[in-house]
Amino acid sequence: MSSLARDAAAFKSSLQRQDFTTWHSNPQNATPDSTQASSPPPEPSQKKKKQKSNIVYSQPADTGTGTNVNTQLVYAVDHLKQQGNPMRLQDLAIITNTPLDTNATLLERFRAHDRVIHDPKTDLYSYRHDFTFRTKQQLLTEIQRHTRKGGGLSVRSLKDSWKEAPAAIEELEKDGDVLVTRTAKDGQMRMVFWNELKPEEGNGGMPVEQEFQEVWHKLKVPPDADLLRSLANEGLQATAAETPVPKAPVGRKKGRKQAPRQRQAKLTNAHLRGDIDLSSSGPFGK
Repeated sequence: MSSLARDAAAFKSSLQRQDFTTWHSNPQNATPDSTQASSPPPEPSQKKKKQKSNIVYSQPADTGTGTNVNTQLVYAVDHLKQQGNPMRLQDLAIITNTPLDTNATLLERFRAHDRVIHDPKTDLYSYRHDFTFRTKQQLLTEIQRHTRKGGGLSVRSLKDSWKEAPAAIEELEKDGDVLVTRTAKDGQMRMVFWNELKPEEGNGGMPVEQEFQEVWHKLKVPPDADLLRSLANEGLQATAAETPVPKAPVGRKKGRKQAPRQRQAKLTNAHLRGDIDLSSSGPFGK
């Protein structure tokens, strides 16, 4: 057997003993340098954009109720008014975010406020409203009392004292117990008065029919001259308040008097010959 044949047989036997399973399952382990070289380089991380802040460092932080004692007092009293029910001082301080329970100056001014009521037995605080009624009948009694004095009541002030006041006023108006004035723009209630003459049969308070109301509104007041002539024909005389004021003549301004016109005199000098005229109309005048 030649040497060439022996070499070929040795090469075949070495190939049969070689294990290629690892190379086929994980080819990257076989050529680590080539795989790493072919992979793309990692992209650089993008820089995050800075968000603009709306904070103005020259202004104090907005705490809602401010830092001034008077401002905090207004917030506390206004919340007590809107609440309507008595409250503890600690609860009011937490809700309004004010140091009512820690600031002695604020607490002193709060207790001295003319609209704040403090009950020492229960240690509760409440708001002093203009009125204390809580029923429709009590509201009607209050309206009657003010109407007899010669005036009505503002619907806004009644609503501040009792939230159900506007609805109760509308019910009283439908029943004919009160008279309500409203705004011309949106018809909101403004003032309320007690109706002394209720629209009931046999009681002298029936409303005027619509036909007569239209006839009344169609009537026109005659001019002053025709009115005075009609009164004179009937033997009547107008009162001083109805007498027309005479108008000032047209063309002259009120409050200015014209100065009287001065007559020009002829001025002469006796020492000069020829009797020379020295007045403004003469040859030496202006």
